[in-house]
Amino acid sequence: MTICGERTQSVRQFVDRVARLAGALRQLGIESNERVAILAHNSDRYIEYLFAVPWADAMLNPCNTRWSMRENAYALDDSQTAALFVDDAFVAMGMELSREVKSLRHVVYTGEGETPPGMMNYEALIANATPIDDARRGSAAVLGIFYTGGTTGFPKGVALSHEAFWSSQMTLVVAGAVPVGTTLLRVAPMFHVADMAVGYAAVLQNATHVVLSAFQPQQVMTAIARHRVDTTLLVPTMIQMLVYHPAARTYDLSSLKTLIYGASPIQEQVVLDTLALLPGVRMFQAYGQTEMAPVVCLLGPEHHSVEAAALGLLRSCGRPTLAVEVRIVDGEGREVPRGCVGEIAVRGPNMMHGYWEKPEETAAVLRGDGWLLTGDGATMDDNGFLYIVDRVKDMIVTGGENVFSAEVENAVASHPDVAMCAVIGIPSEQWGEEVHAVVVVKPGCQPTEAMLIAHCKQRIAGYKCPKRIEFRDTLPLSGAGKVIKTELRKPFWMGKVRRVG
Repeated sequence: MTICGERTQSVRQFVDRVARLAGALRQLGIESNERVAILAHNSDRYIEYLFAVPWADAMLNPCNTRWSMRENAYALDDSQTAALFVDDAFVAMGMELSREVKSLRHVVYTGEGETPPGMMNYEALIANATPIDDARRGSAAVLGIFYTGGTTGFPKGVALSHEAFWSSQMTLVVAGAVPVGTTLLRVAPMFHVADMAVGYAAVLQNATHVVLSAFQPQQVMTAIARHRVDTTLLVPTMIQMLVYHPAARTYDLSSLKTLIYGASPIQEQVVLDTLALLPGVRMFQAYGQTEMAPVVCLLGPEHHSVEAAALGLLRSCGRPTLAVEVRIVDGEGREVPRGCVGEIAVRGPNMMHGYWEKPEETAAVLRGDGWLLTGDGATMDDNGFLYIVDRVKDMIVTGGENVFSAEVENAVASHPDVAMCAVIGIPSEQWGEEVHAVVVVKPGCQPTEAMLIAHCKQRIAGYKCPKRIEFRDTLPLSGAGKVIKTELRKPFWMGKVRRVG
C-alpha cells in the first residue's frame, strides 16, 4: 500500500499500474537492457518507476535531484539513456536535457499540471497501455546504473545487479531492521540506493509506504503522528534537524519504533539526544556505499545506549552483515593488525559489477580475489567492530600527524550549543594543513570560537583541535544528505595543491 499526499493505492492497484507502465515502455520501443531515467522528487509514481522499468526488462537510472543540468546530462550521456521521467520541479531541466542528450528518445511528465510541449503524460501512458507480464530478469542481470554522489570527484555509474540488491534487502530483514507489516516513512531521496534497499525490503515485508516529496522536519513529524509511522530511514543531518527542532516535543512521535540511519558519520551526542527524544526507539546504523548496494555493516539497537557510548561503541558503524566479508588493509592490500588504521576492503554477493563503461576506474577499486577498496579509512577491534576514521581523501595531515575529521567532529558536536559541524583541512604555512571546523549552532545559542576550542582540548589531543572555528547558518549537503566537504575546502585551496585528496 502507498500513501502519497491524499492519494492512496492498494497493492492490487499498484501492481496493475506497474504492469501497465511496463507495457507502455515496451510500446514506446524501450528494448531489453536499455536505460530509463527519472529526475524527480519522492512520490508514489517514483516507486512505480522503480518496479516498472525492470518489469519491462530495462535498467534503472535514477538522477540526482541536487545536480546541475550539466551533471545530469553527463550521466544520461554516459549511460546512453533512452527515456526520462520528470516531475513538476524538473520540467525545465527535462526540456534542456531532451535537447542536449542525443540518446534520449522520450521524456515523460509525471506531475500534476498540464503536460509540457514535447513530453508525454504519465497517467495517459498508463491508462492507454496493455499490462504485460514481468520480464523476471535473472539475478545476475543489471538492475540499474547508479551514479555516485560526486562529493570527492567526478561521478561514476555503478552497475548493480538484482542479486546485489536482494542481498542487501535480506541483510536488513534478517537483522530485524524492517519489521513485517511496518508503516515505513520514505523521506530520504529515492534516487539514493539506501532508500531503495530499505524500500525494497519493506515490500518483501508487506509494508505500507508513506511518501514525502522531500525532507522538512515539521512535515516529517506531522506524517509520523498522522499515519502512525513506525519505521523510517534518515541520514544524520536529517536526524539532527528533527531532534533539535524547537517543536520536536510538541508532536506525538510515540509510534516510531525503528530508526535506520547511515550515509555519513553521526556524532555521538546526536544519538544520545535522539534516544532521549524517542525513548524505546530501536536505532540501526548502516554503513555501506553505492558499490555494495549498499549495506556492509550494521550497528544494532543493542549497541545504541548510554552504556554503549561509555564503551565507545557509538563511534563504531557495527560489524559486517550477513554474507559480507570486511578486512582493513594497507596500501599494498595486506591486512593490518587489529586496531591499526587502514583502508576498508569488502567483498560479498552485493558487490557491483563495476563502473559503467570505465574499466580503468573499475580496476582501481576491484582488486584480485574479489575484494573492493572502499576509500574509507578505519580500524577494526578484536570483536569485529568497525570504526570509520575518515574518507582517505578527507584525512588532514598537520605537522606530520594524521588527523581524522570524524574524531574532531565528535569532539566539537559534543558541546551542547552545536547543532551540526564539519571539519576540514585548510592550508597552513607552518603545518602544511591546519584543522578547521565549520559549525551550525542550535537556535538561541551563541558559543564563541574560544569556547568550542577549549571544549575540544578537554577531549582530544591539542594538535587535533581546530585552529579556527567558522560559524554558518547551514552546511552544503549532497542530495543524499552528506556534507559536501569539497565545497567547504574550495575557497581555501583555490590555486593551491592539496596533498591529501
